[in-house]
Amino acid sequence: MTEEFNYGDTYAPIYGEYAKAHDKIAEVDQTVTFLKRYCCGGSALELGIGDGRVAVPLSERGVRVHGIDNSRSMLELLAKRSDRIKAWQGDIAFFKTEKRYNLVYCVYFTFTLLITREEQIACLRSAMEALDHEGVVVIELYVPSSDPRVSGQESTIVRVADQDNTILSVGIHDPLKQNLVSTVLWFSGASIRRLPQRSRYVYHQELDTMAECAGLELSERWGDWKRGEFGEGSKRHISVYRRK
Repeated sequence: MTEEFNYGDTYAPIYGEYAKAHDKIAEVDQTVTFLKRYCCGGSALELGIGDGRVAVPLSERGVRVHGIDNSRSMLELLAKRSDRIKAWQGDIAFFKTEKRYNLVYCVYFTFTLLITREEQIACLRSAMEALDHEGVVVIELYVPSSDPRVSGQESTIVRVADQDNTILSVGIHDPLKQNLVSTVLWFSGASIRRLPQRSRYVYHQELDTMAECAGLELSERWGDWKRGEFGEGSKRHISVYRRK
């Protein structure tokens, strides 16, 4: 994973508050319920485990959760939160593990932080190799905007707007690499935070193709963690892959 933007160290001090502003804390129970059904043998590996927002409640339901994150700051938050989980610092694109898991999962927008197609395919291949025979890979991704973009064009997107927070994303688009280099402006009360981001967006059809390159095939696709239908108006998808 690129070191140009150190997401973990930048976001670690405010990650809980940031996730809450995006309603990610509120949907944890739905996320864990969805994931647990694939842990028939009781084991899971999270890619980009962060502070354990999902991993800790999943472990509390009897699943042996391991995790990888490239940020020591995030792993320190995880260690303070729980001693149930074994996690190590590493690159989610290129990792090896002798253990085999029922489930390997990557949630929120973590997969898009791998900013090249090659890194994303490598991540899927590493995940596939970490599966047991009946295991699955679960990826949560947002559906890219259908608005036409021009190379180098600046865009401003309102991410959150409520009585407590206003979060804007101001970015520059590189369509050849499918990269967005952006700055998140977070207005909360009298405070203003400026947070850098860089990501490579992926359409669900491309994700399927990359998964095939990694030895996986699509098994299920849902529009949310409640297993709602994925359709034309969906803002994100939860995709489940199995070995080919």
